[in-house]
Amino acid sequence: MTAEIGDKTRIVHRLRRLEGQVRGLQKMVEEDRECKDILTLLSGVRSALDSVGEEILEAYLTRCQADLEQPEPAQLVEIVRLLRK
Repeated sequence: MTAEIGDKTRIVHRLRRLEGQVRGLQKMVEEDRECKDILTLLSGVRSALDSVGEEILEAYLTRCQADLEQPEPAQLVEIVRLLRK
């Protein structure tokens, strides 16, 4: 991914925050915390991870695939496959 410095910094910062949340999940499981609390944090982590993924995909489409003004079918299939992974 070729990103602007600000975009890259923001994405890395968000991923580090997510890393901390995942560690928090692990600690909660190790401490036998309430399932409701664990699932609540897990839901937030999923949402944040999806959001970062969308941001990375947007950067990919904007910067790496600038020639999509006249997309070929194979390019569109590749993008859809990236979304499904």
